[in-house]
Amino acid sequence: MIVYLKLLHGLYNILIFLFFLYQGWLGFIIRRRRRKDMPPDFTSVKRHRKSGPLLVVLGCLGYLAGLVLVLADSGHIVKYPLHFTGGSLLAILLVGTHFTSRKIKGPDSPFRNSHAIIGVMILSLSLSQIFLGVRILF
Repeated sequence: MIVYLKLLHGLYNILIFLFFLYQGWLGFIIRRRRRKDMPPDFTSVKRHRKSGPLLVVLGCLGYLAGLVLVLADSGHIVKYPLHFTGGSLLAILLVGTHFTSRKIKGPDSPFRNSHAIIGVMILSLSLSQIFLGVRILF
């Protein structure tokens, strides 16, 4: 049963990563239009704002599921220290980008750059987590 749950955990988080990629693409579109002084694409803005908090929750749930799964399998949560550290940092970054986004006020807000940088860090770390997770499975 644990083997199937590990596989399900991995598939779930790959799906969340794909949603993160879409979210990042929307953010890139919004940022590019703003920097070129073009009018905002309200569809992209609405989707980005609406799906962001949901993705934070879903990403953190994937992290918690991994913790519970490793705890049930081995009795301690640090069986895979590098994957655990990456997942913990990813959860912190997800929450951080959410709170950073709430501080963005106006087109020249300094929090826009922080939000974008954290978003790129989330995408990069998610990709490395997938690589580490696949190595754990196989």
